[in-house]
Amino acid sequence: MALVEIFPDPFLIQVEFFLLAGAAPRYLCTYYDVIEYLNISSYSKLHAHILPKTDLKEPVEVKMDFMLVAILSVVEKLQTVTFYIVLNLEWENTFVTWDPQDFCNISEIVLPTDTYWSPTIFILERVNGQNSNLDYMAITHNGSFKSTQPFQVTLTCSLMIFKFPFDTQTCNLSVASFLYPVTDLVMKTKRTPAEMMKDSQSYFLTDGEWKFTNLSIIEYREELDDEKFSVVTYVISMERRPTLYILNLILPTCALYLLDMAVLFGPSSLEEKISFQIAIILGSSMLAVILNNILPTSSNKPPIIVVFFLGTFLLMIMAVLDTFFLLHQQHKSLRLDKVLGSFQQDTEQAMRAMTKQTTKHLAKGGAQLLNLPKKAQENRQPAKPHWKPQEQDPFLLVLEKVLLYSHFFLSLFFFATISVKWSS
Repeated sequence: MALVEIFPDPFLIQVEFFLLAGAAPRYLCTYYDVIEYLNISSYSKLHAHILPKTDLKEPVEVKMDFMLVAILSVVEKLQTVTFYIVLNLEWENTFVTWDPQDFCNISEIVLPTDTYWSPTIFILERVNGQNSNLDYMAITHNGSFKSTQPFQVTLTCSLMIFKFPFDTQTCNLSVASFLYPVTDLVMKTKRTPAEMMKDSQSYFLTDGEWKFTNLSIIEYREELDDEKFSVVTYVISMERRPTLYILNLILPTCALYLLDMAVLFGPSSLEEKISFQIAIILGSSMLAVILNNILPTSSNKPPIIVVFFLGTFLLMIMAVLDTFFLLHQQHKSLRLDKVLGSFQQDTEQAMRAMTKQTTKHLAKGGAQLLNLPKKAQENRQPAKPHWKPQEQDPFLLVLEKVLLYSHFFLSLFFFATISVKWSS
C-alpha cells in the first residue's frame, strides 16, 4: 500500500518488477514511453480516420490561424493569384491524454499526421498549387493537437482592372471541410483579423508589384445536399504599386503627345509636320502593343488606361487630319493665285494689243493727235490692274488658329477627365 501511495499508477508495475528482481527502478523519461503508454503501435490505421467525438451533440471544434507570407504572382489575363500562406490548425482529442508527471514532465510530443485524426482541408478557389510537405503535428498531454501547414496555392480571383494600374484587388480564400457537416465539425478562427494581419505584415517576404493592405474574415455555413458545412473565408486586399507602369507606359505616351502638340504648333511646313506626326503615331502604337499583352482580353468595362491610350491615339490622328486639311486649303489658295495671275497676264497682253492698234489708227487719221501734250498721251495709256497676289491668305491664318486652339482645349478636357476617373 505504501508503494501505491508514493508512486503513480504507470510506475507501479515496473517498480514492483524491479524490486522483485532486485534491480533499481527505471523512470519513464523518454518519448517512446509516452508512445507506448498511448498504445499507438497496437492501434489499427482506422483510428486515424475516425472523428474524435465524445459527445454526439457537441461537434469537434477546429480553430484556424492564417498568415499570408508572400504574394507570388498575379496574372491578369488568366484571372489568377498565387499566394504563399501558412495555416495553423488546433483541435482536441480527449482520447489522447497523459499525465506529464508520470513521464518526467514530458507534456508534448510530435508525431506524423496520419497517426491520429486530423481535419481534411479544402480551399474552394484553388485551381493549382503545391501541398504541404510538413506532415507532422504536435500533441500536448491534455489532448490538444496543433498542425502547421504551409501552402503555395493558386486561386481564381475576379480581378477588377478598371483603374489599372492604380487598382486595388480583393481575393477570397475559403477554407472548408466538406467531409463533416456542422453537427460533427465546426471551423472557427483563433484570432482577430487585425492580429493576423499584423503577423502577416511582419513576416511578409516579397516587396514586389503588390502590397498587402487588409485582411477580413467571414464565417458562414454553406448548404450542400441538404446539409450545412462550416466555411471560413479570408478576404485578402492588395494594392498595386503603379510606379513601373507610370514610367514605362503613361509618361512615354504623354511625352509623345506633347511632342505631337509641339510639332502641330511649330513653324515647320505642313508637309514636314505630317511626316513627324505619323512617326509619333507609330511610336505610340508600340506602347499600345505592350499594354495589350498585360490586360485580359475581355472585361465588363474597358479599363481607363485603354481609354487613355485610345483617346491619345485619336487626338494624334485628328492632328494629322487637321494638318492635311490646312495643306489642302493652302494648295487650293495657291491654285487660285495661279489662276488670278494667269488672268492678269492675259489682261495685260490684251490691253497692250489694243493700245498698239489705237495708236496706229490715230496716226493715220490726222496729225492733231501728234501735237497732243505728252501728259495727255500718258493719260491715254492703259492703267495697270490694282490686284496683287498676297503671300498668304488671311483666311488660312484664321482657320489654322481655330483648328490648333480647338485641338488644344479638347486635349486639356480629355486629360482632365482621365485624371478625375483615375483619382475617383
